[in-house]
Amino acid sequence: MTGALADTWWWPYVMILVAGWLATDVWRWIGVFAGGKLREDSEMLIWVRCVATALVAGLIAKLILFPQGVLADTPLWLRLAAAGFGFAAFLVSRQKVIVGVLVAEVLLISGWLLLDGVI
Repeated sequence: MTGALADTWWWPYVMILVAGWLATDVWRWIGVFAGGKLREDSEMLIWVRCVATALVAGLIAKLILFPQGVLADTPLWLRLAAAGFGFAAFLVSRQKVIVGVLVAEVLLISGWLLLDGVI
């Protein structure tokens, strides 16, 4: 792009907003229109839920088994224990996700700080 428009400070921000909107909102609207016609127990929606669940499970497994950054400094047994206790808390709390996440985070951070001798 050449000319005065490319030299303005705000032009990259406009492009980010427009490209971000086109990339996400169009598909959201298509999903809203298509989703209104789907039955909740349809084969297609069950498949979509299964794929979404598998992606989340894969991401969690990757974070636990092959962590990056600071998480890689924690031992595997601590990451597995945090995930296990978080899952147990999730089940005990009648499947409240926030409870499971908070229990796992508190256990992971506390164990990490204890191992580093901070507390």
